[in-house]
Parts: sequence; C-alpha cells; structure tokens
Amino acid sequence: MISLSSLVPIADDLLRLEVEELAGVLLVHLNSCKPGECSAVQNGLISQQNFFNNDRRGMAPEYGPRQDDVDSALAEAWAWLQGECLLVVKPGNDKWLFVSRRGKQIKSRDDFAPYLVAHLLPQRQIHSLIAGKVYPAFLRGEYDTAVFQAFREVEIAVRQAGSFPDTAIGVPLMRDAFRPASSSQGGAIADKQLPIAEQEAMANLFAGAIGLYKNPQSHRHVPTHPRDAAEVIMFVSQLLRIVDRLKP
Repeated sequence: MISLSSLVPIADDLLRLEVEELAGVLLVHLNSCKPGECSAVQNGLISQQNFFNNDRRGMAPEYGPRQDDVDSALAEAWAWLQGECLLVVKPGNDKWLFVSRRGKQIKSRDDFAPYLVAHLLPQRQIHSLIAGKVYPAFLRGEYDTAVFQAFREVEIAVRQAGSFPDTAIGVPLMRDAFRPASSSQGGAIADKQLPIAEQEAMANLFAGAIGLYKNPQSHRHVPTHPRDAAEVIMFVSQLLRIVDRLKP
C-alpha cells in the first residue's frame, strides 16, 4: 500500500494542493490499497465511511494534530473524483464505490499529471477543425505549437469561407473578410445584420487575435502554461464557430 503520508509527508504541503491535485494523490493511494491493508477496501469495492472513520482514525493519525484539516481536504478531493467519474457508486448499493476503468490506470502521481492537463481542455468542446491536430499537441505539452496550429485553422477557415486566394493571409485577410458593410459592399463574411460598430468590433476581434497569437513576430505572446493555452484554444473554437455561422 502507498500511504498518503509517503506521497505528501507534510500536512501543510498537502493542504496547499489544489483539489484536483489532491484528488490524484488520493486516487493513487486508493488504487494501491489491498484487502487487509485498508478496511475501506473489500472485494474490490471502496467504502468512504470506512476510509474516514477507520483508516483515517488509527492510534497514530498520519498527520497528527492536522488530521481533521487533512480529512476535510480529502473529502473535497473524494467528491472531485466522483464528479470526474473516477470513483463510481456501485449500482444498487450507494455505500460502496469502485474505481472506474480510467481511474485504474492511475498508479502514480506522474500518471495523473496528463489527466490533469487533458482536463483543462475537454476534447469534446473543441471545434472539430482543430481537435485532431491541436489536441494531441496540447497533450504533448507543445503549447506554442497547439496555439499556432489553432490560429492557422482560423486563417484557413476564413479564407475558404470568403473564397479568398491562397496568398491572402494574416491580419489583412481578416480585415478584408470582416470589413464592415459601410465600406463599399462589406467583407465576404461580415455579419451585415449587426450595427456597423459591432461589425467593426468583429473585424478587430479576428484581426487582433491573428496578429497577437499567430504572426511570428508576436510569438512571444503565445502562452506556455497549460491553463493559458487551453483558454486560448477554446477562444479559437469560438472564432471558428463564428465563421461557421457567417460563411455563405
């Protein structure tokens, strides 16, 4: 059995973990428990009541006087695991749970790290045009590549939607495609149902995004933290859905 205190020896360090990080620690511990080592585990099932009332309340609690604080944090982590379907209630008996198929794959904290990164960017919420290329790069930690590829797909989508030549690229392409209708006939995919000010804002949105994140000279703005990269990629998905709505 891998004890919690062997994974995180100091109570203050454990309490500083984010709930999803502590959930990973808890899952590693639960996956390592064998019958006879933990009263919470019996016949492949896990009892939350036994975990907190028996395993956590021995003669010498793992975290001494901080045990109550630790248990409160562990209760949050337990709820997170259930919310992520890593711990699942046994059908017909809500007093027992089992570790899901996905959860059983997590045997160490290193195993849990990729799951946390993937959790930041739910694949099902990414636009289909970028899911196949961008999501794998994101999981590999190639955040600058993922963001660049995502915005390249925006450029391609706008070019195709407006029937622009392959030579049309970058900020000038966005300006032409979303040119407000007050300027001659307007851009090929400008939303002419919007007030002129909002059409201009749309053009600025796309041109600014491409200029900031895709142009090589702006590469310094590409996020390198997974959470920031995930947010930018979700923003790209929204841009692509706007193009889907406006293309002829």
